[in-house]
Amino acid sequence: MIDLSFARVVLAVAPVVAGCLMASQASAADELVWFGTYTRGTESKGIYVARFDTDTGKLGEPMLAGEVANPSFLARHPSRPLLYCVSEISDLDGKRTGGLTALSIDLPSGSLQTINEQPSLGGGPCQVSVDPSGRCVVAANYGGGSTVCMAIRDDGGLEPAVEGVPGGFIQHEGSSVDEQRQQGPHAHCARTSPDGRFVLVPDLGIDLVLVHALDADKATIEPKSGGVVPAGSGPRHVAFTADGGRAYVINELALTVTGFDFDAEEGTLIPFQTVSTIPEEITDREGFSTAELVIHPSGRFLYGSNRGHHSIAMFEVDQDNGQLTLLGVEPIRGKTPRNFNISPDGRWLLAAGQDSDTVTVFAIDGDTGRLEFTGQTISVPKPVCICFDR
Repeated sequence: MIDLSFARVVLAVAPVVAGCLMASQASAADELVWFGTYTRGTESKGIYVARFDTDTGKLGEPMLAGEVANPSFLARHPSRPLLYCVSEISDLDGKRTGGLTALSIDLPSGSLQTINEQPSLGGGPCQVSVDPSGRCVVAANYGGGSTVCMAIRDDGGLEPAVEGVPGGFIQHEGSSVDEQRQQGPHAHCARTSPDGRFVLVPDLGIDLVLVHALDADKATIEPKSGGVVPAGSGPRHVAFTADGGRAYVINELALTVTGFDFDAEEGTLIPFQTVSTIPEEITDREGFSTAELVIHPSGRFLYGSNRGHHSIAMFEVDQDNGQLTLLGVEPIRGKTPRNFNISPDGRWLLAAGQDSDTVTVFAIDGDTGRLEFTGQTISVPKPVCICFDR
């Protein structure tokens, strides 16, 4: 049983004090892990940090790392002690836009210091990533239905998006068949290809995975092509295989994953499979939706989260053709897994329960890909993103 009153006291500790405590408890097996949260109408103050022991799977108590409004998605810089987050809001300094925030990381404590903030040029930014070279960030505006790209300054801060065509901003257009959710574009993810030449942007509102050409030196993006998912699917997040030859997209509305072959020279997507994230015997799916998907570091397994069903779908990946086979679903022992992540060593999966204020820890069987609950749950207010230090 978790002592929630104690957890609330711990979460209120100032970042500087938290850093001192965590630094003194560090060990060689420790990984820093940050938690993005929703702050509006909750007890959360922003981004929290904890230490994770990769030998034992022990997740430490979270401490407040930095105060940001609605930091619902986080991205670690590939080589510098920097963290970037969206501020999932619709109004910034009186303008109808969300924000992107650059933060410096104090090592080894994991506490964060804001460098600067830039408008995302669209409402409700919901996901951000850093290009492989570490020269720019790309983000998706859900409310605005757009993609934005910004250069990273020498001090780690963000430059304003480049104006012009091509520039650092693309407004999406269109609609699809769901009258409630697809009356207009809703970009939900922006992720660069492993070679850094393209940005893939699943847009839930128009049933397309848009492909934008990326110039990381200039921090500009330019429309290139797109991959189509079945009408009404609502594509949400995308993940690449390590070699960049395939991409998988999880579809929020249809509860499916679509696999694509990706031509890294032309920047084109060709679908080869769509498979359900819920076993066939579960017929009542009212209130269900999917959220995140992550490919295991080995490339042999893929995982996706089911909200409403409160579970993680486990897939085996055929190494020859990329076909997915559903292994089953594992309950997260919490509610609403908007996000989860796998430890860099591939041994552990951490699942965020947005509506249970929890993060739960699972061991990953390296041979079968199946998850085993470790019995460990910690309290984090409204967790919606999990980001490891590497």
